[in-house]
Formats: sequence, C-alpha cells, structure tokens
Amino acid sequence: MKKSLVALAALAAAGVASAQSSVTLFGIVDASISSVSNKSELVTDPFTLLTNPYAYLYLPGSLKTSRTGLNNSAYNSSRLGFRGVEDLGGGLSASFWLEAPITNDDGATGVSTFARRSTVSLSGGFGEIRLGRDYKPTFWNYTVFDPFGTVGAGTALIQRATPALENSNVRASNSIGYFLPKNLGGFYGQVMYSFHEQLKADNNLQDALNPNSRGGRYWGGRFGYANGPLDVAVAYGEQNNESDWLTGYDNTAKNFNVGASYDFGVVKLFGQYARVKNKDEYSANEPWFNPSTKMDGYLLGVTVPVGAGQIRASYGRVKFKTDRDPLVALLDPYYQYADPKADQLAVGYVHNLSKRTALYATVAYIKNKNGANFSAGSGNITAPFASTYTDTVFGSSGAYRPKTSIGYDLGIRHAF
Repeated sequence: MKKSLVALAALAAAGVASAQSSVTLFGIVDASISSVSNKSELVTDPFTLLTNPYAYLYLPGSLKTSRTGLNNSAYNSSRLGFRGVEDLGGGLSASFWLEAPITNDDGATGVSTFARRSTVSLSGGFGEIRLGRDYKPTFWNYTVFDPFGTVGAGTALIQRATPALENSNVRASNSIGYFLPKNLGGFYGQVMYSFHEQLKADNNLQDALNPNSRGGRYWGGRFGYANGPLDVAVAYGEQNNESDWLTGYDNTAKNFNVGASYDFGVVKLFGQYARVKNKDEYSANEPWFNPSTKMDGYLLGVTVPVGAGQIRASYGRVKFKTDRDPLVALLDPYYQYADPKADQLAVGYVHNLSKRTALYATVAYIKNKNGANFSAGSGNITAPFASTYTDTVFGSSGAYRPKTSIGYDLGIRHAF
C-alpha cells in the first residue's frame, strides 16, 4: 500500500512538473534581392611616370566588380530554433535554447548545426548561469546600438572591420556566462569565459603536439543601464587569436566599446564607439620592435517611425593605425605606413505588413581610403575588389586600389 502511494505521489509530481514546463518552436525566414558593386582605381607611381610617361596610357582608370542574386538574412538573420523552460520551484528555473542558421535562398543549410546559439541555463534570484555557445558581451553593443542590427547591407562598419583584428568577434563556444538578475533598477550586466580547450603536455612535448596551447580563449564582460528612453552600456573583452608555445607569444585582440540609445518617441538616436587593439604579447625574448595595430571606429544612427513603417539611417567611420618602427623612420625619411580608413552611409525603410511580416529596402555606400577594402555586400552576395589588370594588346599592367562600394537589399521577412 505504501509503495502504491509513493508511486502515485511520484506520478503526480511528474505531472505538475510537466505542466509547468514549456517548449517553443520559433524562427525567421528572410529573403531579399541583393546586389553589390565595387570600384577600384588605378594606382600611379610618380617615378614610373617620370621614366615612362606612357606606362599607364592603355590602362583603364578604374575597374568594377559586381554581383546580384537572391540573398537571405538581410533584415533579420534567418533561423530555426527551439527553446524551453521548466519551473523548478523555489524561484529556480532551468531552460535551454537551440538556434540554427538556415539559408532559405537555396535550402542548403537547415538544422544541421545550432551555431547561432546552443545553451542550457539555471536561473533564479541570483541571476542566470548559462553554458554553451552564445554572443560575446563585446558584440552586444555592436548589434543593439546599430539601427540595422549588424545585418544586411547596412551592417555597421565597425562590425565589418573588427574581424580583421579579432577572430570570431560575434560568438564564443565552450563558454560559461553569468547574467545579473533583472530587478536591479535598470542596471544589467554579464560576464563570460570561453575555454580554449587546447591540448597541453609536458614541456618537452608541447611544441611537437600542439604549439597553439592557448589559442581560442576569450573572456569579457558588459555592464549597462536601461530605464525609460535611455539605454547605455560599456563592454570589454580579450580574445586569444593564436599562441606559440616555443616562442612564448600570444596574439591577443582587446576590444573596448561603448554604446547608447535614446528614444524621443518621434525619433530614436544611436551612438557607439569601439577601439580594438591587436598585438603579439611575449612572455620572454620580446623583439625590440613589436608593432600593434589599432582600430578606432564610431557610428551615429537614427530610426524614425512613419505610420506602419520605420526609416533607418546610420553613418560610420573606422581607421586603422599600425605602429611605426622609429629606427627605420630615422634612417628613411620617406618611411611610412598608410593608415587605412573608411566611411559608410546607410539608409533603409521597413514597412510592417503585420507584427510578423515586413517588407524592407536598404542601400549602403562605402568609401575606402589608404588601402581599406570594405565592401557593402551582404550575406552570400559579395564581390572582391579588382586589384590588378593587364592590357592584352599592349601588355601594360597596373595595380588597383579599392575605392568605393555600393550595396542594396530589397526583401521580405516573416517571423513565427
């Protein structure tokens, strides 16, 4: 009799737990006609012109490359996901989130990976502990304070530029994250540590088995305040791109950024600034000259509600600077590195047909200087800049430098 009562109690408890659990299927299907056109200009050398005035006579002053096609994820990233939560009682809850990228333009990629997010969490009055693959804290400011959400042709120039210094700046795998509770009067924050999961061995084996013994490690955090129309946050993180045990160096990217938005109702303003520094750091035997490369970038943006739609616009600029060797500069007065820089202007309109379906249009223009090579292409619609050209009749050849890029998206987004 007692065993029966225990079994019935267990079944009742299981039924209560099941009733307090939920699983949701969700997703976004986004498709667009997208295009990009890149222009490169001929680089002329004064010394070559002095010795041969006809050196560039038969070469075009500019070259263009372009591509047009059906794209996906130009307004919101296409995805298919499953999320669920279970109430554990006593203020505790457990949850999971599995989110897969999909390429609905060709159907080639479906739920084959959960590369967008794959986490399991435990939440309570203490906040949330989250394990798995998730956004980096340093990426959140990029996307939250960008009117285009770092998606499509209007993607912030800062986001286009950061991967040159920081590997995989969007997400981190093998991570442990902690999020502050939501009852702090508008203050919010998170910290994350991502394991590199590299093989380590005794000193006499490390170089032979895996010299990259620290590559892939990431740690970072974000802290902000959101109350009413104001939202402001600061973030910092360090990514170990690569390491070499034998020479004792780590190639590290350090990302500091701050972003803010203010909603006036008739208009919402956005702003962000980022500095990303990439440098080889040595534990011993550091070279006399160890240059670092820095990127400074900012964005100013706005969204304006217009009836059932919204106008979006942003302006961004980035500039790279690499340290100069003072000894070489002393011996060679003409020694210098060009500091690449670029400007981007993006404008778009979204028309909401319903809460879940929207039509959108975006156009972006990028101007490159000093060797920068950023393109306004989005998703799978990209094109390289032409870099060289040879005249087949006269045999003249020349080098070309990226100059401008124009990209656009015309599409539809449906969420479920």
